[in-house]
Amino acid sequence: MSDQLIEAAINGNRRSIARTLSGLENGQITLDQIRQIADVSILRKDYDNWRSIAITGAPGVGKSCLIDKLLANWAGRGLKVALLAIDPSSPRTGGALLGDRVRITAIDLVDVKDKIYVRSIATRKSSGSVPLIVSDMIEFLILAGWDKVIIETVGSGQAEVRCAAIADRIVVVEGPARGDGVQAEKAGLLELADAVIVNKSDLDGAEKHAEELIESFHLGLGEAPPVLLTSAINGDGIAVASSTLLEIKDSGRSNRARWRERLLAQHERRILESAKLDEILVLLAAGSISIIEALDILGGQKNE
Repeated sequence: MSDQLIEAAINGNRRSIARTLSGLENGQITLDQIRQIADVSILRKDYDNWRSIAITGAPGVGKSCLIDKLLANWAGRGLKVALLAIDPSSPRTGGALLGDRVRITAIDLVDVKDKIYVRSIATRKSSGSVPLIVSDMIEFLILAGWDKVIIETVGSGQAEVRCAAIADRIVVVEGPARGDGVQAEKAGLLELADAVIVNKSDLDGAEKHAEELIESFHLGLGEAPPVLLTSAINGDGIAVASSTLLEIKDSGRSNRARWRERLLAQHERRILESAKLDEILVLLAAGSISIIEALDILGGQKNE
């Protein structure tokens, strides 16, 4: 049944795509199964530039509304674009609102809706802002024929470096009155940004904040990323931002930090996917073993 489901998903059936993504998320389908059925040569093709882009930033800067405009613009150019919107899970109950799609109106546009796919994902057990399974979902969507995959992160602030572990490009969204640019540049994520968008340019302080960011980037080493002004409300700057992001190159400003995050992500994934994780958590809570002992046990386990 899984093979038939995957094959239907690869051929573009939306219900099968949704079920396959759920299978990946729940561990019922593996990326290896998908690779056996799909034409993996697609992954080796030169895709002009990037395939996946993480759009991140603090809550309230307008990420979802901005992404909505990007989806409509890129789909209008003939691109098939998928959005994976990450929603935080409760650390106590594990539940998530999955409400990001409420702001996505592009899927209702008759002319482009067939070229847009939106999926909400709960963070679940992931300690970072992006569940590690998202990297598998990105590859599946590419194999299923989607040209670009956007990852909208939780928006827990500038410490969301984990998205570097899965995305080809990182875009940081800022807003007016977010503090001076020098302080912003010290925040970890901006050091990895391939582009920065100051959204809500219709509000006072946006242009000043963009200027401060540009000045602070020029104080650092390497080439500064583009800093763009947009207003998702009135559409100012959206066309320019859409074109710029499609052509954005890897800034190379912090490749070592990117690979550090990818290494840490895979280490975390091995721990979270261990069949002994729940048992070890019980032992830790009971005080039967130490953290070091738990890591030694998990480190000796292969994915089961």
